[in-house]
Order: sequence, then structure tokens, then C-alpha cells
Amino acid sequence: MSDSANIPKDCIHLLLVDDEEGYVNVLANRLGKRGMDVAKAYCGADALQAVRSRDFDVVVLDLKMEDMDGLEVLQILKQLDKGMEVIMLTGHGSQAAARAGLEHGAFDYLTKPCELDELLDKIRDACVHKKNKKDQK
Repeated sequence: MSDSANIPKDCIHLLLVDDEEGYVNVLANRLGKRGMDVAKAYCGADALQAVRSRDFDVVVLDLKMEDMDGLEVLQILKQLDKGMEVIMLTGHGSQAAARAGLEHGAFDYLTKPCELDELLDKIRDACVHKKNKKDQK
């Protein structure tokens, strides 16, 4: 996890969840260089623990992980924080499952590999959506 004491308050607090450690580490590094506060989790259980210990604006969640299915993690995340914006990230052949994620409250989904700019735009859109929902309350 990042050192939150050095993070500007207006930056996006993001949790990346994927069991492909190399992929998560590279992506976290690239997003961190673009001003995001990025935490990493390499399995569903670690993601749930991370969300219980601090607040995130957006979670980017892989669908297929060894310990838990991404849809199962999504449903628990939504129980923990209904306002949590979750972007599903899926590899080949699981777009139907990603669409199922939308039915369970995911903000959107992307397929791997995705362009960094596309992911950045989606994360920013999710943050704006979360802020707008919060402002309406």
C-alpha cells in the first residue's frame, strides 16, 4: 500500500485487484506516476481486507482470481460500501461475466489488454459519478 501521509487529498484513491502480480505492479506504477494513490491486492480476500481498513474512490477488479470470483468480491464490496465504484477487468472470453457485474452494481467493465488512457478515463468517470451521487445526498 502507499504512504497515505504524502498523498494530496484531491487525488484518486484506487485499489487494483488482480492475481497477476506482475500486471498489477506495472499498472500500479504507471497509474501512480499519473498522480493516483494506488493500493494493490493480489486476491479477493486481500481486497476485502483493504476496503475494510481504508476508503477508496474506485476499485479495479479482475473477474477471475484463484481464491474468489470477481463477482463474489463485487457483491461483498457493495455490501461494505454501496457508493463504492467498481470497474470490472476481464480477460478473454468472460465478457458475459463482466456484463453480469454491471447487473450487480459495477460501474463498468474493460477487457484485457486495455489501453492505459482508456483505463484512466474510466477511473476518472467513476470518480465523477461517485462524487455526483454523494453531492445529491
